[in-house]
Amino acid sequence: MSVTTERRTDIGPPHYEQFLHPIIKANYGKWKYHEGLKPGVFVHVAESGDSIYTVRAASPRLISTDFVRKLTALADKYSDGYLRFTSRNNVEFLLGNKDNIDPLIKELEEFTLVGGTGRSISNIVHTQGWVHCHSSATDASGLVKVVMDELAEYFTSMKLPHKLRLAVACCLNMCGAVHASDIAILGVHRTPPRIDHKNLPNLCEIPTTVASCPNNAVRPTSIEGRSTVKVDEDKCMYCGNCFTVCPAMPIADALNDGVSIWVGGKISNARTEPMFTKLAVPYIPNNPPRWPEVTDAVKNIVEVYAKNAKPYERMGEWINRIGWPKFFDLTGIEFTKYHLDDFRHAGTTYRRSLQNRY
Repeated sequence: MSVTTERRTDIGPPHYEQFLHPIIKANYGKWKYHEGLKPGVFVHVAESGDSIYTVRAASPRLISTDFVRKLTALADKYSDGYLRFTSRNNVEFLLGNKDNIDPLIKELEEFTLVGGTGRSISNIVHTQGWVHCHSSATDASGLVKVVMDELAEYFTSMKLPHKLRLAVACCLNMCGAVHASDIAILGVHRTPPRIDHKNLPNLCEIPTTVASCPNNAVRPTSIEGRSTVKVDEDKCMYCGNCFTVCPAMPIADALNDGVSIWVGGKISNARTEPMFTKLAVPYIPNNPPRWPEVTDAVKNIVEVYAKNAKPYERMGEWINRIGWPKFFDLTGIEFTKYHLDDFRHAGTTYRRSLQNRY
């Protein structure tokens, strides 16, 4: 069989190169520098002298067909049909003509916001929440909407010390980036799954259900001669894995499910190594549709960070510099027993001195 570079099947995604803007394709790997021109707009300049301009706009992630049609119409009108979605759900229009920037922004601002570049808050990356996820403890898209309503001024400007990345995950399985974002909102279950012993043998494979628990908290048992399972509540961490494989073990609890807030994570290794988030607020109740307690808590953390951090200092870097006691003091967040790292496998993260610092 002869070797060829031609595509012979429709298996797999098309090659990304066919979607590149002509200027990007012509200068691939030969970029000289890039810079931000104003909030939401930056330029990449190639060694050849070519320039490509990017206009970034907000997207709600769960979008309607009308929203998509508006975006594509503007892309056809101003950027030769070239646009992309970033990993945090921003929409970026790629323009070869600098004169199209301001007219594009004017039309975008009729239905969304332009910004999210430089020292600002980017779009919030989030999970499915009540819209789709079977194990969610809160609504991700609803929380993102209300939080960004409060923080919109930090998206459309560049007045923060450094970039600020937010994330929302609707349960602690975290199919969002809450472990590595400056501020993270995480839905939490606080009660173990309820077991429907009558239907469990008919709906669930017991060995698989037992094996689904990462803490070995689910055990096989028998009730009145019927095979079923039991939960060791002292070992249960309310992750919902068992419900994923066994619908007879629902974990959602409207009265006890809620939200926690975590801070200090980042992916980049500039100035310091990458960091995981740490707990700031253990529990806030779900109060849809506006979640006032959550939005107030997040906005408070953002404003305290904006006021006290040094230029180009990420959230976690600022906290490490001032120490966690000072962070709790400045933000007014109550320190509780839930902030103590007592996970039984956490030997490498236990504090081994009397200093209340990380």
